[in-house]
Amino acid sequence: MSIKLNCDMGESFGIWKMGLDEEIMPYINMANLACGFHASDALTMNRSVALAKKYVVTIGAHPGYQDLVGFGRRSIPCSDEEISSIVLYQIGALSVFCKVHDTYVSYVKPHGGLYHDMMNKENVFRAILSAISSYDKNINLMILSSPKNEEYAKIAQSYNISLLYEVFADRNYNDDGSLVSRSEDNAVIHDEKEVISRVKNLKEKGTLNSISGKELALKVDALCVHGDTKNALEFIKILRKEISA
Repeated sequence: MSIKLNCDMGESFGIWKMGLDEEIMPYINMANLACGFHASDALTMNRSVALAKKYVVTIGAHPGYQDLVGFGRRSIPCSDEEISSIVLYQIGALSVFCKVHDTYVSYVKPHGGLYHDMMNKENVFRAILSAISSYDKNINLMILSSPKNEEYAKIAQSYNISLLYEVFADRNYNDDGSLVSRSEDNAVIHDEKEVISRVKNLKEKGTLNSISGKELALKVDALCVHGDTKNALEFIKILRKEISA
């Protein structure tokens, strides 16, 4: 199974710095670049696109709710038209910088609250698909891989959009394939050896165990890694070596 590493990046803005983008970019395959609503700014987007192109990293737009204070992790009630519009706005902003650097947006991965709402509310999922489809049907949408992949794919096909399936090796899963809420103490796995073991299972068997031990069969195109955690760089190097072996 071929698995690519993707990382949320370009989330600094103004004088505030987030993550280790310059150090991590050479070791990932796909960069989810913030587009200004939950993080980032014009200068950061410009630099992030240039950095991704330098290391031949596939660029994805990482749109979120307009929520700098909450880092886009809160759900904000929006109409379907509003969701489509804010997604279009953010894809457009990033696409301008991609055009300047002679590259392009390959996929969209919503951030935080918008990602969560997309996976739990069909109207939000459809609104995002509608936005992408109206702009460029060659752009893929990245979603959380789950036992409901076929249902999501069928809806996406009606908009002529292809999906990419993402798995979080360092997040615990519920039995239904959803992520354990970050409000729970056990949402994130901090044991690096356990995370590496989970990656091996994904690569060799295409499975991952839920928090209760249930084996989940998950299609995985992309493995999400985080660049803002302790020892992130060294850990990403290890994961890159593991999936490339």
